[in-house]
Amino acid sequence: MKKFIYIFGFMLVTLLTAGDLCAQVDRREVRSGNRDYKDGNWREAEIDYRKALVKDSLSLAGNYNLASALYREGSYEEAHKALERLKDIAPMTPAAADYFYNMGDVALARQDYKTAVDAFMQSLIRRPDDLAAKENFIYAKKKLEDQQNQQQNNDQNQQNDQDDQDQNDQDKEQEQKPDQNQEKKEEEPQQEPQQNEQPKITPQAAQQMLQAIQAKEKETQDKVQKEKAEALKSRQKEKNW
Repeated sequence: MKKFIYIFGFMLVTLLTAGDLCAQVDRREVRSGNRDYKDGNWREAEIDYRKALVKDSLSLAGNYNLASALYREGSYEEAHKALERLKDIAPMTPAAADYFYNMGDVALARQDYKTAVDAFMQSLIRRPDDLAAKENFIYAKKKLEDQQNQQQNNDQNQQNDQDDQDQNDQDKEQEQKPDQNQEKKEEEPQQEPQQNEQPKITPQAAQQMLQAIQAKEKETQDKVQKEKAEALKSRQKEKNW
Protein backbone atom coordinates (compact mmCIF):
# COMPACT_ATOMS: atom_id res chain seq x y z
CA MET A 1 0.00 0.00 0.00
CA LYS A 2 1.28 3.44 -0.88
CA LYS A 3 2.47 5.43 2.10
CA PHE A 4 0.70 8.77 2.02
CA ILE A 5 2.39 11.87 3.36
CA TYR A 6 1.15 15.39 3.38
CA ILE A 7 3.25 18.30 2.22
CA PHE A 8 3.58 21.36 4.45
CA GLY A 9 2.69 24.39 2.36
CA PHE A 10 2.21 27.47 4.53
CA MET A 11 3.31 30.65 2.80
CA LEU A 12 3.02 34.29 3.73
CA VAL A 13 0.80 36.85 2.06
CA THR A 14 2.58 40.02 1.01
CA LEU A 15 1.35 43.46 2.00
CA LEU A 16 -1.83 44.60 0.31
CA THR A 17 -2.38 47.76 -1.64
CA ALA A 18 -5.21 50.18 -1.07
CA GLY A 19 -7.05 48.71 -4.06
CA ASP A 20 -7.26 45.19 -2.60
CA LEU A 21 -10.44 43.78 -1.04
CA CYS A 22 -9.05 43.95 2.48
CA ALA A 23 -8.36 47.03 4.53
CA GLN A 24 -4.83 48.49 4.74
CA VAL A 25 -2.84 47.42 7.83
CA ASP A 26 0.20 48.94 9.44
CA ARG A 27 2.99 48.14 6.96
CA ARG A 28 5.80 48.39 9.49
CA GLU A 29 4.33 45.78 11.90
CA VAL A 30 3.44 43.30 9.12
CA ARG A 31 6.91 43.68 7.55
CA SER A 32 8.50 43.18 10.96
CA GLY A 33 6.44 40.02 11.43
CA ASN A 34 7.47 38.74 7.99
CA ARG A 35 11.16 39.24 8.81
CA ASP A 36 10.79 37.39 12.12
CA TYR A 37 8.89 34.61 10.38
CA LYS A 38 11.59 34.11 7.72
CA ASP A 39 14.21 34.01 10.46
CA GLY A 40 12.26 31.30 12.27
CA ASN A 41 11.28 33.54 15.17
CA TRP A 42 7.66 32.35 15.27
CA ARG A 43 6.78 33.86 18.64
CA GLU A 44 8.10 37.31 17.68
CA ALA A 45 6.30 37.10 14.35
CA GLU A 46 3.05 36.22 16.15
CA ILE A 47 3.38 39.30 18.35
CA ASP A 48 3.95 41.56 15.35
CA TYR A 49 0.94 40.21 13.47
CA ARG A 50 -1.29 40.57 16.51
CA LYS A 51 -0.23 44.21 16.78
CA ALA A 52 -1.30 44.69 13.18
CA LEU A 53 -4.66 43.05 13.87
CA VAL A 54 -5.35 45.51 16.70
CA LYS A 55 -5.78 48.13 13.99
CA ASP A 56 -7.65 45.86 11.54
CA SER A 57 -9.05 42.61 12.94
CA LEU A 58 -10.12 41.39 9.46
CA SER A 59 -6.80 42.08 7.75
CA LEU A 60 -6.08 39.34 5.22
CA ALA A 61 -2.29 39.64 5.58
CA GLY A 62 -2.48 39.93 9.38
CA ASN A 63 -4.73 36.90 9.98
CA TYR A 64 -3.24 34.76 7.23
CA ASN A 65 0.35 35.32 8.36
CA LEU A 66 -0.64 35.02 12.02
CA ALA A 67 -2.10 31.58 11.24
CA SER A 68 1.20 30.65 9.59
CA ALA A 69 3.19 31.66 12.67
CA LEU A 70 0.79 29.88 15.03
CA TYR A 71 0.96 26.75 12.89
CA ARG A 72 4.75 26.78 13.18
CA GLU A 73 4.40 27.11 16.95
CA GLY A 74 2.04 24.14 17.08
CA SER A 75 -0.95 26.25 18.16
CA TYR A 76 -3.32 24.61 15.69
CA GLU A 77 -6.57 25.69 17.31
CA GLU A 78 -5.50 29.34 17.33
CA ALA A 79 -4.30 29.04 13.73
CA HIS A 80 -7.71 27.64 12.77
CA LYS A 81 -9.46 30.59 14.44
CA ALA A 82 -7.27 33.09 12.57
CA LEU A 83 -8.13 31.50 9.22
CA GLU A 84 -11.82 31.25 10.13
CA ARG A 85 -11.94 35.03 10.50
CA LEU A 86 -11.15 35.23 6.77
CA LYS A 87 -13.73 32.73 5.51
CA ASP A 88 -15.89 35.46 3.96
CA ILE A 89 -12.96 37.43 2.53
CA ALA A 90 -10.10 35.14 1.46
CA PRO A 91 -12.06 33.02 -1.09
CA MET A 92 -12.60 36.19 -3.18
CA THR A 93 -8.92 37.20 -3.29
CA PRO A 94 -6.00 36.04 -5.48
CA ALA A 95 -4.69 34.20 -2.38
CA ALA A 96 -7.77 31.91 -2.26
CA ALA A 97 -5.92 28.76 -3.38
CA ASP A 98 -3.22 29.26 -0.74
CA TYR A 99 -5.84 30.10 1.88
CA PHE A 100 -7.68 26.81 1.37
CA TYR A 101 -4.40 24.91 1.19
CA ASN A 102 -3.36 26.31 4.57
CA MET A 103 -6.82 25.66 5.96
CA GLY A 104 -6.36 22.02 4.92
CA ASP A 105 -2.93 21.85 6.59
CA VAL A 106 -4.36 23.18 9.86
CA ALA A 107 -7.27 20.72 9.66
CA LEU A 108 -4.84 17.81 9.18
CA ALA A 109 -2.89 18.90 12.24
CA ARG A 110 -6.16 18.98 14.21
CA GLN A 111 -7.14 15.55 12.83
CA ASP A 112 -10.24 17.13 11.34
CA TYR A 113 -9.98 15.09 8.16
CA LYS A 114 -13.40 15.98 6.76
CA THR A 115 -12.53 19.70 6.81
CA ALA A 116 -9.10 18.92 5.36
CA VAL A 117 -10.61 17.01 2.40
CA ASP A 118 -13.02 19.86 1.65
CA ALA A 119 -10.30 22.52 1.97
CA PHE A 120 -7.80 20.78 -0.36
CA MET A 121 -10.59 20.22 -2.87
CA GLN A 122 -11.36 23.95 -2.85
CA SER A 123 -7.67 24.68 -3.34
CA LEU A 124 -7.50 22.32 -6.34
CA ILE A 125 -10.58 23.90 -7.90
CA ARG A 126 -8.73 27.19 -7.94
CA ARG A 127 -5.33 25.73 -8.84
CA PRO A 128 -5.79 22.29 -10.49
CA ASP A 129 -2.09 21.78 -11.31
CA ASP A 130 -0.94 22.05 -7.67
CA LEU A 131 0.77 18.69 -7.07
CA ALA A 132 1.16 19.28 -3.32
CA ALA A 133 -2.56 20.00 -2.97
CA LYS A 134 -3.34 16.76 -4.85
CA GLU A 135 -1.07 14.70 -2.61
CA ASN A 136 -2.53 16.25 0.51
CA PHE A 137 -6.08 15.71 -0.74
CA ILE A 138 -5.35 11.98 -1.25
CA TYR A 139 -3.71 11.77 2.16
CA ALA A 140 -6.61 13.55 3.92
CA LYS A 141 -9.18 11.36 2.16
CA LYS A 142 -7.35 8.18 3.23
CA LYS A 143 -7.14 9.40 6.83
CA LEU A 144 -10.86 10.23 6.79
CA GLU A 145 -11.73 6.72 5.55
CA ASP A 146 -9.53 5.17 8.24
CA GLN A 147 -11.14 7.35 10.89
CA GLN A 148 -14.66 6.42 9.78
CA ASN A 149 -13.80 2.70 9.68
CA GLN A 150 -12.28 2.92 13.14
CA GLN A 151 -15.37 4.67 14.46
CA GLN A 152 -17.60 2.00 12.97
CA ASN A 153 -15.49 -0.73 14.55
CA ASN A 154 -15.60 1.02 17.91
CA ASP A 155 -19.38 1.41 17.68
CA GLN A 156 -19.75 -2.28 16.77
CA ASN A 157 -17.48 -3.36 19.61
CA GLN A 158 -19.43 -1.22 22.06
CA GLN A 159 -22.69 -2.74 20.82
CA ASN A 160 -21.26 -6.27 21.15
CA ASP A 161 -20.03 -5.50 24.67
CA GLN A 162 -23.47 -4.16 25.58
CA ASP A 163 -25.17 -7.25 24.15
CA ASP A 164 -22.82 -9.51 26.13
CA GLN A 165 -23.50 -7.54 29.30
CA ASP A 166 -27.26 -7.75 28.77
CA GLN A 167 -27.00 -11.51 28.24
CA ASN A 168 -24.89 -11.93 31.37
CA ASP A 169 -27.42 -9.91 33.39
CA GLN A 170 -30.25 -12.09 32.10
CA ASP A 171 -28.34 -15.27 32.96
CA LYS A 172 -27.63 -14.03 36.49
CA GLU A 173 -31.24 -13.03 36.98
CA GLN A 174 -32.40 -16.46 35.82
CA GLU A 175 -29.97 -18.19 38.18
CA GLN A 176 -31.13 -16.14 41.15
CA LYS A 177 -34.85 -16.63 40.41
CA PRO A 178 -36.31 -19.48 42.57
CA ASP A 179 -38.17 -22.45 41.07
CA GLN A 180 -41.81 -21.35 41.10
CA ASN A 181 -43.12 -24.93 41.25
CA GLN A 182 -40.85 -25.80 44.17
CA GLU A 183 -41.80 -22.58 45.95
CA LYS A 184 -45.48 -23.40 45.52
CA LYS A 185 -45.00 -26.86 47.01
CA GLU A 186 -43.20 -25.41 49.99
CA GLU A 187 -45.99 -22.93 50.65
CA GLU A 188 -48.80 -25.54 50.53
CA PRO A 189 -49.69 -26.91 54.02
CA GLN A 190 -49.27 -30.62 54.63
CA GLN A 191 -52.63 -32.40 54.61
CA GLU A 192 -53.56 -35.40 56.78
CA PRO A 193 -54.44 -38.62 55.01
CA GLN A 194 -58.03 -38.72 53.97
CA GLN A 195 -58.91 -41.68 56.20
CA ASN A 196 -58.01 -39.73 59.36
CA GLU A 197 -60.37 -36.91 58.64
CA GLN A 198 -63.51 -36.74 60.90
CA PRO A 199 -66.88 -36.38 59.13
CA LYS A 200 -68.49 -33.05 59.56
CA ILE A 201 -71.95 -33.00 61.44
CA THR A 202 -74.45 -30.26 60.97
CA PRO A 203 -76.21 -28.75 64.02
CA GLN A 204 -79.55 -30.28 62.95
CA ALA A 205 -78.07 -33.76 62.72
CA ALA A 206 -76.40 -33.36 66.12
CA GLN A 207 -79.75 -32.35 67.68
CA GLN A 208 -81.48 -35.36 66.18
CA MET A 209 -78.77 -37.67 67.44
CA LEU A 210 -79.08 -36.21 70.97
CA GLN A 211 -82.86 -36.69 70.98
CA ALA A 212 -82.49 -40.27 69.82
CA ILE A 213 -80.00 -41.01 72.58
CA GLN A 214 -82.30 -39.45 75.20
CA ALA A 215 -85.29 -41.48 73.93
CA LYS A 216 -83.27 -44.70 74.02
CA GLU A 217 -82.12 -43.92 77.53
CA LYS A 218 -85.76 -43.33 78.72
CA GLU A 219 -86.84 -46.54 77.08
CA THR A 220 -84.10 -48.40 78.92
CA GLN A 221 -85.05 -46.81 82.24
CA ASP A 222 -88.74 -47.71 81.73
CA LYS A 223 -87.81 -51.29 80.98
CA VAL A 224 -85.65 -51.52 84.08
CA GLN A 225 -88.46 -50.10 86.25
CA LYS A 226 -90.94 -52.55 84.78
CA GLU A 227 -88.67 -55.49 85.47
CA LYS A 228 -88.12 -54.30 89.03
CA ALA A 229 -91.92 -54.04 89.58
CA GLU A 230 -92.58 -57.55 88.26
CA ALA A 231 -89.83 -58.97 90.44
CA LEU A 232 -91.36 -57.28 93.50
CA LYS A 233 -94.80 -58.74 92.75
CA SER A 234 -93.36 -62.19 92.37
CA ARG A 235 -91.67 -62.06 95.79
CA GLN A 236 -94.89 -60.88 97.44
CA LYS A 237 -96.86 -63.79 95.98
CA GLU A 238 -94.29 -66.28 97.13
CA LYS A 239 -94.39 -64.79 100.65
CA ASN A 240 -98.19 -64.94 100.87
CA TRP A 241 -98.32 -68.49 99.72
